[in-house]
Amino acid sequence: MATAQTRFSSADRREQILDVATGLFAQQGFQGTTTKLIAEKSGVTEALIFRHFPGKEELYWAVIERKIDRAAPLERLLENLESGGDDLDILSRVAFEILERRATDQTLSRLLLFSVLEKHELSERFFRNYISNYFEVLARFVRQGVSAGRFRKVDPLLAARGFIGMVVYHSWIQELFGGKEVQNFDLQVVSRTLARIWLEGVQLEKKSPRARRKVLPRPKRLTHQVQ
Repeated sequence: MATAQTRFSSADRREQILDVATGLFAQQGFQGTTTKLIAEKSGVTEALIFRHFPGKEELYWAVIERKIDRAAPLERLLENLESGGDDLDILSRVAFEILERRATDQTLSRLLLFSVLEKHELSERFFRNYISNYFEVLARFVRQGVSAGRFRKVDPLLAARGFIGMVVYHSWIQELFGGKEVQNFDLQVVSRTLARIWLEGVQLEKKSPRARRKVLPRPKRLTHQVQ
């Protein structure tokens, strides 16, 4: 007796292709994955893949866009910045959200690293469409801190990149380079530690009257008497 095949709607078939392509691209990169292999793993023909996606590059970009849409990093950043608290609380939340998301799923990190290392235009496209906006939102937070007198005068964009750089690099070390096997840090502790380190570099020191350095009187100038 023949087994009835499951029939997919066009939208469901597209999602199935994206699921398979996501896993393959994340493991083998853009250049190491062929549309023929994606078709075989999806149980479809290459012609059907090209009916949904004009080419492999468009398929790769669709994979990245879907991961971004589901993770919603910019929306979460805005929520964390607007949730209240002091600077340490706010930045700790921002760092924790990034680390927790990446610890749960490293797929997007792998996709983006492959796109950079393989030097195709998707990495630049990703930066323009997503990363630059993310940095600008955090830079605005820094800019407000400078205007309010909480932060020293620094380049807001460089300061934002510096903070995210610390957090993301820690994530790469732990999740992609095997650092977690050596020492599995508590994410809450890491988040607060990195936020405090960054803040110590940009916060203005509050000087109390007692802390002011006393100005000592100048010593009297000695004169030589002529005998």
